[in-house]
Amino acid sequence: MNIPRRWIIKNPGNKEIIRSLESQLHIHSTLANLLVQRGITTIEEARNFFRPELYHLHDPYKMLNMNKAVNRFNKAVKNKDKILLYGDYDVDGTSAVAMMYKFLSAKFPQLELDYYIPDRYKEGYGISYQGIEYAVSRGVNLVIALDCGIKDAERVAYAREKNIDFIICDHHLPGDVLPPAEAILNPKQKNCTYPYKELSGCGVGFKFLQAIAHYHRFNFKDLYELLDLVVLSIASDIVPLTGENRVLAYYGLKKINENPSPAIEALLETAGIKRKPESLLKTNYVFTKYINISDLVYYVGPRVNAAGRMHTGRNSVDLLISKNLSEAKNYARVINDFNTERKNIDAQVTSEAIAMIEADETHKYKKSTIVFGENWPKGILGIVASRLIEHFYKPAIVFTRNHEDGTLTGSARSIKGFDLYGALNQFSHLFEHWGGHTYAAGLSIREENFKEFKEAFETYAIENITDEMLVPVIEIDAYLEFNDISKKFFNTLKLFAPFGPENPNPVFMTEEVYDNGYSRLLNNNHIKLMVTQKHYKDFGLPGIAFQLGDFFPYMEKGLPVDIVYTIEENEWNGNVSLQLNVKDMRLSGSDQNYSL
Repeated sequence: MNIPRRWIIKNPGNKEIIRSLESQLHIHSTLANLLVQRGITTIEEARNFFRPELYHLHDPYKMLNMNKAVNRFNKAVKNKDKILLYGDYDVDGTSAVAMMYKFLSAKFPQLELDYYIPDRYKEGYGISYQGIEYAVSRGVNLVIALDCGIKDAERVAYAREKNIDFIICDHHLPGDVLPPAEAILNPKQKNCTYPYKELSGCGVGFKFLQAIAHYHRFNFKDLYELLDLVVLSIASDIVPLTGENRVLAYYGLKKINENPSPAIEALLETAGIKRKPESLLKTNYVFTKYINISDLVYYVGPRVNAAGRMHTGRNSVDLLISKNLSEAKNYARVINDFNTERKNIDAQVTSEAIAMIEADETHKYKKSTIVFGENWPKGILGIVASRLIEHFYKPAIVFTRNHEDGTLTGSARSIKGFDLYGALNQFSHLFEHWGGHTYAAGLSIREENFKEFKEAFETYAIENITDEMLVPVIEIDAYLEFNDISKKFFNTLKLFAPFGPENPNPVFMTEEVYDNGYSRLLNNNHIKLMVTQKHYKDFGLPGIAFQLGDFFPYMEKGLPVDIVYTIEENEWNGNVSLQLNVKDMRLSGSDQNYSL
């Protein structure tokens, strides 16, 4: 289903500040405006944004309880405690465990380390009693929980009764009751004055390692070697690409492109992607590319996630700590098979879910989508929820039965403007277990509470979602004329990367664009564009418009269209050129814009 989209033009920033940045940085006014829209208003801020440096990272000891965490770790080193690294089964959790394991095993070889990833189906999210019993059976004295634990007060208390201490490194929103851990590292907890709040779970773990490295006077280069795992977590967990995350992501991508770990190299190869440093992009080298955030999101992350969805997240950790490429390739092939199986299953379940929803005549009047399948695999529920939003564009929760205890397990995804975490918090008394973010969450509920929750959630959605919110949005950063698009313009635009949430790839709008006679319709409803504009100085600009073939007959007739697009580099046979990646189009003059 191709859902119509609203075009929203962002308001321009302060004109005086834009003129100042344009003049002092010698950049196009549109680029200066992009900086102001991102909250960058001074030359110093702009320079830090364009050139992230590792010294921009904050002092880890500014995080609440960091001294406690380091002291407890040092006690474990002194006493030769057995340490268990416990992580969530998704990319963020498994990459955090792998990062911690690689560093601690290299720097503290005297430590007895083990790692544990809970079974998604049998144990669910967070600290499990099974995981604690595993720790007890291994004689573990200290558990370092990564990307989980903040809402597991009862289980951590149970572990304490078993003489097991916890250090929790988490980034999820804390509940009212905190676990009785030796130390909790979470910038979102009350009274934590750490300057940046949006770290991934792996990012919080990295700050812990940064503090340990500082205490023991290790070279920061040893930490730099771990940044490919940190950027993988940042990309896959969809945390904001701002502040400290942007610095970590920038150098993580640099590490991947220059000297990736065997695991990342193997995963890229399995996905059919070859990498090369940005400095080689302009040469006639081989057809390879600079790896960016999108590559991690679409090619690497899903493969790492597939192990936890289809089998066990421990497979992902085994891969991510591989010491050589041969070993990594063996693990990567197994995980790739899991990913292929996952794609087949989620396509089937998505089809079944859509059919169930479309058979419900009342769904068209609802403002949420809640669907249940008795035997749907728990591991693909989140993916299916995302697919349902693409199809219906309503907050979606997909449930299946947990055959271990009979409860219903759900994965939820939201739309722009609807705070899913806040909504679910209204009904938390009905849940057995839950947690998440503004746009994604997981929960479990007893069957006898399901009907009440379903009706109450829909009522809440009706009260808090306007009809306008149910139309997907394309946010446009600025108008742009084709004559403004130059190599110099694009080279500055590239400095805005890495792109992601809260720092998206800038989207531009150009009005009254014409086919210059060389555009063509491809068989799969895509348009290979060659377009021009009145007074454009060159022959035409190339572009690609995916799934917009319905507009081609109008363009063939010479009718003008307005287009919304990003600008990218296209490489073919060693030649690099600029092209437009068109996100949407409309007949010129056919609609009104909204404003932010």
